[in-house]
Amino acid sequence: MRGHDWINNSLPDELIIEIFRRLDSKSSRDACSLVCTRWRRLERLTRAAIRIGATGSPDLFVHLLAASFTNVTTVHIDERLSISLPSLLASSQMKNGSSHASSQMKRAMKPRRRVNEKNGSISEESELNSLSFSDAGLAALAEGFPKLETLKLIWCSNVTSEGLTSLARKCTSLKALDLQGCYVGDQGLAAVGQCCKQLDDLNLRFCEGLTDVGLVELALGVGKSLKSLGVAACAKITDFSMEAVGSHCRSLETLSLDSEFIHDQGVFAVAQGCPYLKVLKLQCINLTDDALKAVGSSCLSLELLALYSFQRFTDKGLSSIGNGCKKLKNLTLSDCYFLSDKGLEAIATGCKELTHLEVNGCHNIGTLGLESVGKSCQHLSELQLLYCQRIGDLALVQVGQGCKFLQALHLVDCSNIGDEAMRGIASGCRNLKKLHIRRCYEIGNEGIIAVGGHCKSLTDLSIRFCDRVGDEALIAIAEGCSLHYLNVSGCHQIGDAGVIAIARGSPQLCYLDVSVLHNLGDMAMAELGEHCPLLKEIVLSHCRQITDVGLAHLVKSCTLLESCHMVYCSGITSAGVATVVSSCPNIKKVLVEKSKVSQRTKRRAGPVISYLCVDL
Repeated sequence: MRGHDWINNSLPDELIIEIFRRLDSKSSRDACSLVCTRWRRLERLTRAAIRIGATGSPDLFVHLLAASFTNVTTVHIDERLSISLPSLLASSQMKNGSSHASSQMKRAMKPRRRVNEKNGSISEESELNSLSFSDAGLAALAEGFPKLETLKLIWCSNVTSEGLTSLARKCTSLKALDLQGCYVGDQGLAAVGQCCKQLDDLNLRFCEGLTDVGLVELALGVGKSLKSLGVAACAKITDFSMEAVGSHCRSLETLSLDSEFIHDQGVFAVAQGCPYLKVLKLQCINLTDDALKAVGSSCLSLELLALYSFQRFTDKGLSSIGNGCKKLKNLTLSDCYFLSDKGLEAIATGCKELTHLEVNGCHNIGTLGLESVGKSCQHLSELQLLYCQRIGDLALVQVGQGCKFLQALHLVDCSNIGDEAMRGIASGCRNLKKLHIRRCYEIGNEGIIAVGGHCKSLTDLSIRFCDRVGDEALIAIAEGCSLHYLNVSGCHQIGDAGVIAIARGSPQLCYLDVSVLHNLGDMAMAELGEHCPLLKEIVLSHCRQITDVGLAHLVKSCTLLESCHMVYCSGITSAGVATVVSSCPNIKKVLVEKSKVSQRTKRRAGPVISYLCVDL
């Protein structure tokens, strides 16, 4: 009945808050907060996480957020994201008589002192004029969100030990801290170790101001709780820190190291001192086989191992992993030039629980190594082969015979893999859901037709720059599979017939990349518009036969479209661009040449227009 508010008059705050908590999207929460003052207040109580940019007076912005969202436990601040000063929010709060917000803003406008950690000099600057997140923002964060459990500071270069110390002293419940790209010093990290005894996740990527002193102090303070540690590009963190981690962090489960200053000694200490280690990612050029031998003999609970750019270890080290780490499920080998089939055979025979395998640029691993995986690793669900020139068809035939649970296959620049391999995968791996192929020139229609005939669960298909694949292959896929994702960029033999078949057979298609298909025209666009109403992203770049007419048919029913790339499409004019912008209410990005955007379109949808080329 009109004039009666049945919800607000009948439901208590607790019940409305519980309803808000069950909303599964931010947009739904935002919509509810606009209904009335009460709903806005209650919805704010349910917000547990906020994400903001760190440019445009972020310190003041944190003050305002803290006054509104009191139960936040997760904060993500990223210097790469921009945000303007929330003047409207501030003015509205002042009009409503919020003395707390007013006093916060006055404090924010006062000059603040900043101590240079290197030379001890003191300078003053106005926080209102600051364009980067700083120690004052961290102090506001500590005051406003005392329940903070997760904090991510991404490339916040103006944050120092002073701010981190103030936060650590007040946010003692902190459990996860990401300082990627922050120039904090040892004092701040030591304060975290002293005050945040529940910390279990720490990321120190590109923290150039840290040394062994800070990390050792942290290990002494939170050694009992720390479970995950990441260190990358920290030139002053050496084996000494890793020895402290091994001595005090016995609960450590995840370790990621990217450093040229860490040697076998540091990995020895962690392997021997952290018996529960499950995830180990290493990109340390000075490690040798001895380091992997220590991991293989001591880390018996290891489940994920990723080795990047190793130049000084051989099959002996990998064999140690195969002999000792029987629980290994996920293995990545990237640019490990001295590994051969023998090392991969040791993994296959020793780690029979393997589910994910990536071999990237290991030029001495060939068909025999992967055949052993197919014979022994029956639980394999994802296989990635990138730049593997020595792996041939027989390897994937064996994988098809032995790995019946394979769901995802990625092939990039594998010149010796062709149709025979794809037939073997298709006939054996009936549960395949994702197939991504790029620049594998021996794969043609025959192999993809086999996939369409056998892999009925396939929903994600990418065949990029495979110039032997044509319409026949897509027609077979359309008859056997209902795709959600399709990328056939650069397959110049594909034209209207293949894409029309996909449109008619895949009504749930939401992503399509048909760029560089010179034979694709308006008929395919019309069929997509008629049969694929869920389409959200489409890439049409370098399609010369598509015109404004085809675009009009496409967007007529594809009202959910959010992204459209159409650069270098000679048949599309400014009228076609305007049609896309005006017909798609959800459009967020249109990539097109600047010359094809009229002044009216700029005024109407300037923020969503992106240009590949600008005026030089």
